Amino acid sequence: MAVAAVALAVGAGTGPLLAPDPARADTVRGLQWYLDSLKIPQAHKVTKGKGVTVAVIDTGVDPNLPDLRGQVLPGKGVTAGAAPDGRRDDDTRLAHGSAMAGIIASRGGGAMRHLGIAPEAKILPVSMGDSFNSGDLSEGIRWAADAGADVISMSVGAEAQPTPAEVAAVRYALDKDVVLVASAGNRKQGDRRVSSPANIPGVIAVTGLAKDGGHFAESVGGPEAVLAAPMEDIISPRPKSVSPNGYGLGSGTSDAAAITAGVAALVRAKYPDLDAANVANRLIRTARDKGPAGRDSQYGFGAIDPLAALTRSVPAVDAHPLLAGAATGAAPSAGAVDPAEDDGPAVSFSMKKGPGALIQAAFCLAVPLVLLIVVIVLVRRSRRKATAGPPGYSPSAGPLRYPPPGGPQAGPPGYPPPPGHPPAGAPGVPPHIPQFGTPGNPPTGGAPTGLPVPPQAGPPPGYGPMPTGGPDPYGVPPVPQADAWQPPGTAPTAPPPPPAPGGHQQ
Repeated sequence: MAVAAVALAVGAGTGPLLAPDPARADTVRGLQWYLDSLKIPQAHKVTKGKGVTVAVIDTGVDPNLPDLRGQVLPGKGVTAGAAPDGRRDDDTRLAHGSAMAGIIASRGGGAMRHLGIAPEAKILPVSMGDSFNSGDLSEGIRWAADAGADVISMSVGAEAQPTPAEVAAVRYALDKDVVLVASAGNRKQGDRRVSSPANIPGVIAVTGLAKDGGHFAESVGGPEAVLAAPMEDIISPRPKSVSPNGYGLGSGTSDAAAITAGVAALVRAKYPDLDAANVANRLIRTARDKGPAGRDSQYGFGAIDPLAALTRSVPAVDAHPLLAGAATGAAPSAGAVDPAEDDGPAVSFSMKKGPGALIQAAFCLAVPLVLLIVVIVLVRRSRRKATAGPPGYSPSAGPLRYPPPGGPQAGPPGYPPPPGHPPAGAPGVPPHIPQFGTPGNPPTGGAPTGLPVPPQAGPPPGYGPMPTGGPDPYGVPPVPQADAWQPPGTAPTAPPPPPAPGGHQQ
């Protein structure tokens, strides 16, 4: 059932900025605290996202913003009344789509200009106007995938179960080799659990971090959380019609999702041969584990680490790590990464293409090798006995026979003596030679080479069908906060009431 169309709700904690004074430290670049926290300047020495296209499914994008000039490609309007090419922001209060596009791909150019996470990537706007329903979202995802998007950023959501059309659209985009990123949701807007489309398997659901690196209280969490990124006081470009100085601050998982989409663009630019599954795997495996060990409801697999994602060695996978039933997907374990490459805690994984596979291969090679050695030894012994004979044997005495009891054993190796003769292993009697895997000689003590049989790994924790519903996992009430997004000179208004069921900005 389609979600009813509703007006896009106000982003949490947004507000205009005073015109920056060059003589003050509060420059636009100075307010981009998250760039230094994420080591984006160092990451830009590796790549700036050139050649990558990021689709922004939102309210449209204004291509005339100074920080986005030349960055916005012709896109698509999927809602009646939206600009046919998506290059108009229909959110007349916040310019939400333009803000998200700026966080991803603003060009920068000095202390008074806004710098995006991937300033050389291009933006493909997919406009749902100022309201949307699940049909619009599904159409937007499919269109962006067909239009060549490498990454799809969705800072929208509805606290509801995804529709079959949305799930099918996400899988369609994954099959088209697209990385999908979505915001988890905001408590101020009434969200209590990870919203759709972030709760669809295969989508990177992003929760929010505060300036101190901890979980931001206004961000929702849940078992579908994948990564966490900064969301507190994120500055972004806005049209002058919305903010006279051309910038605004926001505190929402919308901003965290846009930052994560920008990092995904950097990874796709650095590793153009990686498919979407391995891009997601690289982001997950290089995240900084926070909170309880492994995947948790607040941070997912951890806080995103752009520089590590671009530079650390990460084993490849052949299935998407966020899809249930992935046979070789990344799974949390207690392992560790190379200390030379790590400057903090990180999630590591156990995969079938790791050391266990080497042990199994060595085991398979060792068995026939041992059998071959045993055969060679037996053949050489029988040849020596055929020419020289055992002690006490005379070739002229006829066929080989066992000597009287108490004498040396001269029978064929591996066979017991007749009744009345000493058993193998008695003084002066050659010991019995066990043959691994032959009848009557079952293997004992493991493989003949001493290699342990590798344990069989269980299903990766954190994957499988996503639990839904249930009470709020944290019991944290929404933080009351007046909406700061008011034109200069007007009194702030009370926070808007929780939105009706349906889609909204985040």
